[in-house]
Amino acid sequence: MTNTSGYLSTHVLDTVRGLPAAGIEISLYTISDAQRHLVAEATTNEDGRTDSPLIPQGELKKGLYELEFDIGEYFERHGMVDGSIFLESVPVRFQVDNEDMHYHVPLLAAPFSYSTYRGS
Repeated sequence: MTNTSGYLSTHVLDTVRGLPAAGIEISLYTISDAQRHLVAEATTNEDGRTDSPLIPQGELKKGLYELEFDIGEYFERHGMVDGSIFLESVPVRFQVDNEDMHYHVPLLAAPFSYSTYRGS
């Protein structure tokens, strides 16, 4: 097995409250042959981040990945929806082309919209 220096991290920001989003469950999948394969699961901490990278340094591989952020319950818990959740979960599918880079994929979320980008 060849070790690499790349790794994968994420964080979630609540753009309505202007705060990190704590307690959001995140699932990470690889995608191959049109099938999702679970790689890791984590929950965001008080800083809106996972306690450790979703893929640790040295274990990142080239391929297609999907992060799934379960944000509906978070916004319901904070009283931002009236029982009718619009965004239950947010999938973010992305490609890793360089195993030696840090891929940071944050989510900026509100009850009715979200955005993401390749961070550093």
